[in-house]
Amino acid sequence: MDLKLSKPICFFDLETTGVKVAEDRIVEISILKIFPNGNKESKTWLVNPERKIPQETIDIHGVTDEKVANEPTFKELSADVHNMVKGCDLAGYNSNKFDVPLLAEEFLRADIEFDISENVLVDVQNIFHKMEQRTLSAAYQFYCEKDLTNAHTAAADTLATYEILLAQLDRYENDLENDVNFLSEFSSRSKNVDFAGYIAYNEKNEEIINFGKHKGKTLKSIFEKEPGYYGWVMGASFPLYTKQTLKRLFEKYHEEKGGNKLDALKNKFNSKL
Repeated sequence: MDLKLSKPICFFDLETTGVKVAEDRIVEISILKIFPNGNKESKTWLVNPERKIPQETIDIHGVTDEKVANEPTFKELSADVHNMVKGCDLAGYNSNKFDVPLLAEEFLRADIEFDISENVLVDVQNIFHKMEQRTLSAAYQFYCEKDLTNAHTAAADTLATYEILLAQLDRYENDLENDVNFLSEFSSRSKNVDFAGYIAYNEKNEEIINFGKHKGKTLKSIFEKEPGYYGWVMGASFPLYTKQTLKRLFEKYHEEKGGNKLDALKNKFNSKL
């Protein structure tokens, strides 16, 4: 079975220095781009994270400090990576929770706007977990009857993820639609505003805070009753994309209210981005 596409979709996988979206860096990225006519394009880059790679993560993906010492940084590669994914839907394994947010952070550090507002995200892991509850290697064996011998190399994991999705469409043909928008909705665990899920939508489609003491409260009510909360978030160690999203919503709120404090607050906190 082939994917039914109206625009290209990029399956991708990241190997990183760790699992903290706001702090860790990419050491390897692989992208498999599928075009609506069935053509494919793939590219894998090793990336110098400009920091020491912890041994515990080296033990997982095998990318050592020596291996990336002479490789380009993500900032040096960012234009090429962005050109490959720009205007495409995105798919991966646990990508909604980890790979997409971390990729967004790297783009923002490289001063590249990462806008997927007109694109959708498909998380193959979420489809798998809703159907079977297993790991990537088990999923590959279960759906494709193959052993993932090169697990935790970005290229192998990326290709396996693509093959698993095709097999899922075959296996669950009565439950899954061969449509990227449907797959995006089906593979989403929650309706987030930012990639990391710190800001989400409630049942009324209002933006709410999704963590901490204000969890469940609308941003509008927080901006009205505790305006200093915005400054706290902008000064704390949240992901850059989360801050960018909050800044946009904060400005929208004040523009709608016509308040005169907006410019001063923008000048104070813009440097945080």
